[in-house]
Amino acid sequence: MDNQFKLSLLSGALIVALAGCNSDGTNGLDGADGAQGIPGADGPAGENGKVGSLTRLATVPLGAEVTGIFLTEEGDLFFNLQHPSSANVETDHNGIPYNRGTVGVLSGVNINQLPMDLVSAPVPASAKEQETVMTAYGQYQVLGQNGDTYDGVLANGLGVVMSLDGDTAVVDTDMPDFNAFLPDGDNKGYLFTNWEYIPGGMSRLSLTRQADGQWRVEDAMMIDFAAVQGTAANCFGTLTPWGTPLSSEEWIVDSNVEGTTDPSWNQPGNEGVARMDAMTGAAFPNPYRYGYIIEVTDPKGTPAPAKHYAMGRYEHENAVVMPDQRTVYLSQDDTGGVMFKFVADAAGDLTSGTLYAAKLTQDAGSTEPQTTGFDVEWVEMGSANNDEVEAWIAEFDGIDTSDFVEGQSSYLTLADVQAWADGDATYPTVADGGNPVTAGKAMDDRVVFLESRQAANLKGATAEFRKLEGININAKRAEEAVDGADMIAGEDVTQAYIYFAIADLDKTMIDGEGDIALSSRVKDCGGVYRMPLMAGYDVNRIEPVIMGSTYRDSLTGAERCDVNQLSQPDNVVVMDDGRLLIGEDGFQVNNTLWLYRPINK
Repeated sequence: MDNQFKLSLLSGALIVALAGCNSDGTNGLDGADGAQGIPGADGPAGENGKVGSLTRLATVPLGAEVTGIFLTEEGDLFFNLQHPSSANVETDHNGIPYNRGTVGVLSGVNINQLPMDLVSAPVPASAKEQETVMTAYGQYQVLGQNGDTYDGVLANGLGVVMSLDGDTAVVDTDMPDFNAFLPDGDNKGYLFTNWEYIPGGMSRLSLTRQADGQWRVEDAMMIDFAAVQGTAANCFGTLTPWGTPLSSEEWIVDSNVEGTTDPSWNQPGNEGVARMDAMTGAAFPNPYRYGYIIEVTDPKGTPAPAKHYAMGRYEHENAVVMPDQRTVYLSQDDTGGVMFKFVADAAGDLTSGTLYAAKLTQDAGSTEPQTTGFDVEWVEMGSANNDEVEAWIAEFDGIDTSDFVEGQSSYLTLADVQAWADGDATYPTVADGGNPVTAGKAMDDRVVFLESRQAANLKGATAEFRKLEGININAKRAEEAVDGADMIAGEDVTQAYIYFAIADLDKTMIDGEGDIALSSRVKDCGGVYRMPLMAGYDVNRIEPVIMGSTYRDSLTGAERCDVNQLSQPDNVVVMDDGRLLIGEDGFQVNNTLWLYRPINK
């Protein structure tokens, strides 16, 4: 890749990041000199009025967000630096500058054995501190940066997404996201990493731990997604109970609740479509082939991606599978988003099942984010298998710019989804606002799986979340609490939780309308919620855990997020002892990887 191309891609990444997994604004002033914000409590009331504690485990360089938090059984903590500033010149203890997307691990420390009382890393002040990774414990080891070839092993470079025929480099992205480490014997394993862009990709690094505790990359590859016609905007993810990585296609989808469902791919000037064209080599991509959860099967052999169309199409942040290997909770990262649940027909098989959407009821008379919870009901949307949905998708193949008609959609419309929600026997005609593919045909459930948010919204589910980010559990705690298995040594776990982050408590969450009507106190700083697990891995309640804290800057009058509290939390990991690892995608000069110790685990 020449430098001009890389700089062009970097600029594009910084722009599109505003609408994707990344923050909606530019870096604000460092809040260290502002007034101390309100500390976060654990749950609506906490225990005896106490609050949980936040430890600044690490800070990341200028321009970067914390992505890809993954904690192994052995206490190895992997995390990435997504889109750090290309202007960073300071180097770390190994002489490495952080001006490219970086995949790494915290070496020299077992995170699972950290004591409860911890010392925080400082808020970066010097240029050296601000442009490198600062850690409270251990040292950050770089495993790879975008463009690395590993002495020719990876000929085109880490994070470089090729056309499906392998002949053309389409993008070189500095946006590593989700990590999953899959052990393969003692001190060995495979690290899978998402590369978030349009088109997107995933890498696999074969790692061996050395005697000094450092990791060595033995082999590297970019996974071939040709079998599923490529992938796009691969955001966060999780590892299934049976050991396969789940990747999430996010900001490739446009499912605006109040607008049309027309993805507008057949309109001129769409840069993302041009790059997808370059990747597929096709005359025009079918938008309904993108926007899904992808399972990477045979991860230790020849990785084989499979898109799970039956889990719905929307801006996926990630999906987490419960220990029953059937129940899956999924988050949608956008304005006006929905929380979904998928229940597979068979354990360990995500190819068929039933999709549900959450309907929230806010606590009566309460609007303060730190203390306001929600009751949850699940609206059944529909059941399908991957083959059935793929057949519906295929009906939209072959559409290109020659099919564009002003004022008319080539794809499913709001009228189509409304007809489904109303229980109509047939799809509307084009004259009545329908689309040419389904016009006048017998009604089916394709809108549930191709336009999932629209379908959920019109069926009465809550489509008001704002930047609903990473959703996660600790599988051992969950299994012990729900099934009574003895999974956590030395602790009797009777209650476990699903945790999720909200990067912004803004817009549809504070507009005073609908099911979610919170105050604007927290706003862009965001927070973390939890859902108590019930029998059968069901949930019926959402509770606040910890919120960011805003204050008014005395000089500019602008609202800022307290540097010593959360600022736009993104991915969340639950440790065996109940503590949380929280990665920021925020407004601070340097984003933070936090360790949160709740009062009530």
